[in-house]
Amino acid sequence: MAENTIPAEVTEALRAAMSAVGITENEDLVARILVTGVGLGMDDTDRLDLKISSAALTEMRAAFDLFAPYRDVLKVTIFGSARTKPDDPLYRQARDAARALAGRGWMVVTGAGPGIMQAAAEGAGLHRSIGVSIRLPFEEKPNAAIADGQNLVSMKYFFTRKLMLMKESHGFICVPGGFGTLDEMFELLTLQQTGKAEPMPIVLLDETGGTFWQGLRSFVDRHLVPAGVINPDDFDRVLITDSVSAAIDEITGFWRNYDSLRWVRDHLVLRIRTPPTDAQLDDLNDRFAHLLTAGRIERTEPLRDERQDHDRLDLPRLVMQLSPYRVGGLFHLVAAINALADPPADPAA
Repeated sequence: MAENTIPAEVTEALRAAMSAVGITENEDLVARILVTGVGLGMDDTDRLDLKISSAALTEMRAAFDLFAPYRDVLKVTIFGSARTKPDDPLYRQARDAARALAGRGWMVVTGAGPGIMQAAAEGAGLHRSIGVSIRLPFEEKPNAAIADGQNLVSMKYFFTRKLMLMKESHGFICVPGGFGTLDEMFELLTLQQTGKAEPMPIVLLDETGGTFWQGLRSFVDRHLVPAGVINPDDFDRVLITDSVSAAIDEITGFWRNYDSLRWVRDHLVLRIRTPPTDAQLDDLNDRFAHLLTAGRIERTEPLRDERQDHDRLDLPRLVMQLSPYRVGGLFHLVAAINALADPPADPAA
């Protein structure tokens, strides 16, 4: 139901209610949420649909509140099977990877269940773990490694849970698992390929000598690429490894020069730590001109919209007119930027 179909006096009453409870920021977005709720009632929406909408918004509010204190902390999400036992080599791989990242100042996000999720929570420790659990009729409660802590939120729906497992993290490690793990891994790849998520490091971590992810690579090369349903380099955005140290280097190295991006109308701005020299900038333009609709990759001062929002104003940046049809190849440019030079300080510090 469009907002203009709701009586003006109702909209004014909603805004008055917002003012009464002291809402002074992002009033337009809060008002849109309230108006949408009223609109659902006016639409004679089915009760089940209303329950889904209400529960989803409630769960997202709780999750946003949980993550808010750690907004500036680097986080990695570790996916894997709930059925993996503590004596399995994969359990040790997940635990060791989480411990290493926590030691570098990262927080570890998991689904808070048993198996690989428990291994990762154990490795990170109680105060470096965040759990987003799912309520299932046949599965255990949140694992003991995280259940006693405050960094835990429970979800009814997989789609809200998956949103929070992905939204806040700066890297992802997938350990072999079943349908759920593969679903999460493929959604990560889809979000990256389509540009619906910012570039992020993705590691497919196996046990030493394991072939689980190599089997996936073979399927991609033998079936998906020849069929033309993905680009030949789409799978290059992931690292397949059986080495915990290689996994950690891939996750942390992604952030050694690249910091963030922002679209300002039809221009893409990349915020970085070490700007390129003139020769390096020319090389970037030679290598990545095919990603652009016009012009060149240029150094720039913060754009007006960034200044208005006080958005990462201390960082050097590059600006370009990136083709929306080439956004899936942005990870190649990020890799090249990271190869320019080491940053002046550890971004996780």
